Amino acid sequence: MGDDMATNILKAINNIINHNDYNLNNVRILMPGDISSLNRANNMGDALEFFIKDAFCNSFNITEPEDKWDIYRQNLSFLGAKNHPPDMILINGDAVEVKKKKGLGNGELQLNSSFPKNKLYHTDPKITQECKDCEDWTEKDMIYIIGQFVQNNLKLLGIIYGDCYAARKQFYECILDKVQDGFGENFEDNSDTNEIGRLNGIDPLNITNLRVRGMWTIQNPLKLFRRTLNFDKTAQDFMLYAIIPNTKYSTFPEEDRTALESINGINISSISIPNPNNPAKQIGAKLIVVRK
Repeated sequence: MGDDMATNILKAINNIINHNDYNLNNVRILMPGDISSLNRANNMGDALEFFIKDAFCNSFNITEPEDKWDIYRQNLSFLGAKNHPPDMILINGDAVEVKKKKGLGNGELQLNSSFPKNKLYHTDPKITQECKDCEDWTEKDMIYIIGQFVQNNLKLLGIIYGDCYAARKQFYECILDKVQDGFGENFEDNSDTNEIGRLNGIDPLNITNLRVRGMWTIQNPLKLFRRTLNFDKTAQDFMLYAIIPNTKYSTFPEEDRTALESINGINISSISIPNPNNPAKQIGAKLIVVRK
């Protein structure tokens, strides 16, 4: 991992533990159309996203908008775009996608028009040109961060790397190709939009079109790894868990690993999880758990 990486997931976890305030009503966000003030979020999704930005940037307690913009720019090369993944990119580091879930159930997560990503690729048609141009890059490791809250209080924060969770992109692309092939040669490819494709003029008057849109969902990691996590929703006010491949964990700066591992109350263990591309094989990973 490059020495010029400004922040990483270990720093973010450390900052979240030290912050110790998980009420999303207290999060103040920066609005691109109003760069001179900090505002209360209109919804918990925006609040959670900025909570995660502040975690990576260690900017929870910064109250001046200009100072917060500055520290975001020092740590993040991309701040996200509505309806397009990812929600942020760490400078010379990983891509991050934040998902919110009301309540502590383990139901599916909504990915909408984008299939699950083991990594983020520069060639992905779902990302914006600004995302492609934010750095000189070809692929990024992908972090999914799932926040589950009750009455606006963040109760559970799940962090998992995409290659512990999603298959290679070729698998999902193959499924999309089969869908398009099934419609035949009249099916228009709209891969640069939120549509999978469309059929035009399907009735005798040639006035009716069929738009086919993908609505992808994925199982909550809380369910997928329920035995490993042993989560009891009645036992703690807040829980954080992270699953990081060993190959990734070993690349983080030693000082960041040491700082995290020395925190009282944190539990870091070695686990084996199914390989998303071949469950007959396993991946070695670190499981980080914090309960408060």
